[in-house]
Amino acid sequence: MWPFVDIAIASVSVAVALWLRPWRMLRGPLLTPALASLVLLPWLWLLPQKMPAGLQVQLSGASLLVLMLGWPLAVLVLLLVALVVWWVGQAGAWLALSQWVWLGLVPAALALLIGALVKRLLPPNPFVYTLGRGFLGTAVAVFVSGLLMEGLRLMAGEPVQEPVLVARWLMAWGDAFLTGMLCAVFVAFVPQWLATWSDERYLKKPPASGG
Repeated sequence: MWPFVDIAIASVSVAVALWLRPWRMLRGPLLTPALASLVLLPWLWLLPQKMPAGLQVQLSGASLLVLMLGWPLAVLVLLLVALVVWWVGQAGAWLALSQWVWLGLVPAALALLIGALVKRLLPPNPFVYTLGRGFLGTAVAVFVSGLLMEGLRLMAGEPVQEPVLVARWLMAWGDAFLTGMLCAVFVAFVPQWLATWSDERYLKKPPASGG
């Protein structure tokens, strides 16, 4: 059951991303964050293999990629990250696929959905963007992705222990802190690295009240 679910999610995500041809965005300032992600993100995904036994720190980074690159380009970058993790690490191909799907693709899709809801329901200002999409949106996306993964494991007959859910909750907030902090820094200093940011939308002055 597991490999088929992972393959289905991965295939649909890559097919949609390729259809949208997001590599055209690399002609501008997004090339720098895309290359930086390929250098840094694999090491976050390799942390469980490099840390002492029993200390399993696992961060995603997918929500930050969506904020920086947009969902279609983030999907392709996450594919390259997963290939690097498979090549450099000691895990097999199936574990690398599972990481790609549940650390990358599913949180990225949830971050895209949360971002659309934030844009539709909340006022456009920098505080809403950094807190709603960068911090709280990341926490929700990463934790819900973990819940879905554990739910599928339960359906497959594997036991799910309560400490695992607590660990996923704590790791989700770790991801949220990292993403929210970097999002705020990028908004302040290099907003051109955020494909989802718009000065016209988030810094537009409110209309003057009639007198």
